[in-house]
Amino acid sequence: MRILVLGGTSFAGRHLVELALARGHDLVLFNRGRTRADLHPGVERVVGERAGSLDGLRGRTFDAVVDMSGYFPPDVERSAELLAGSAGRYLFVSTRSVYADHSRAGSNEDSALAELPPGAPEDEITEESYGPLKVRCERAARAAFGERILVLRPGLIVGPYDPTGRFTYWPVRVAEGGDVLAPAPPDQPIQVVDARDLVAFALDLLERDAGGTFDVVGPAGMLTLGRVLEACLAAGGGARVVWVDEAFLLERGVEPWTELPLWTPGADMAGFQRSDVSRALAAGLSIRPIAETVADTLRWAEAARPGPGASMTREREAALLREWRLL
Repeated sequence: MRILVLGGTSFAGRHLVELALARGHDLVLFNRGRTRADLHPGVERVVGERAGSLDGLRGRTFDAVVDMSGYFPPDVERSAELLAGSAGRYLFVSTRSVYADHSRAGSNEDSALAELPPGAPEDEITEESYGPLKVRCERAARAAFGERILVLRPGLIVGPYDPTGRFTYWPVRVAEGGDVLAPAPPDQPIQVVDARDLVAFALDLLERDAGGTFDVVGPAGMLTLGRVLEACLAAGGGARVVWVDEAFLLERGVEPWTELPLWTPGADMAGFQRSDVSRALAAGLSIRPIAETVADTLRWAEAARPGPGASMTREREAALLREWRLL
């Protein structure tokens, strides 16, 4: 297949390009030209801006388009309308944040979608606007491609090349050793997807010329935070996990998801990591063992030494542990 990739070739998109090339596909990368020049040598690159000139794509034909960088509806609308007559299928990578209600377990692709609240910015990504903007992006792509649209809604994407720290924090922190603060309870459910599993599923669907909408994370009940940290301990380091009551952490302003990745307390998020992904599993989604993801992520992080991203500092962790032990 001849595949056009719109942006996003540093993390999940990088895995997509590598796997697509390994499978023998012909790729064209459209981005701002900021990706490292030594990545993907020999692959055609078209420099442009989602919100600017798309001239480099005019008159080109593709079997499929993979949109890894659509965050604002007007940008997706422009690219989808331009390519609707010259591309076979449009894969839009969305997010599970599109859903209106994360409080109940068992949500799936048919659950109600979030709408942008009155007065919320339409040209700025915030915690409030991110999901609703992605909803509008999906609709823009679907309006142009109709039944030829393929939408993937991943949860937290993890694995090598992840620059955010939203998962990498745990294997790196455990490998450093010492007492590691973790939010109790250990049996809280976790749903993530290794970027390599996400892109393998995406390419499988494109190769079958399949459409539809799919939530893409590990199945509910497969993982807990305790199991994730057990995998981190097995990967290396002489750490000791100290489970700290979540009420204590919340009272001291610890930010779930960012300071302590994977942690989503509160009744309004009780179902966020308990979603039903049976549709994707039936379509062929395969999830690798978390031990493999942890080991590979740690190996990459030790070599690449990415920045800490959004996560707890060691000073903050030490201060909280001292206070916790005094109770």
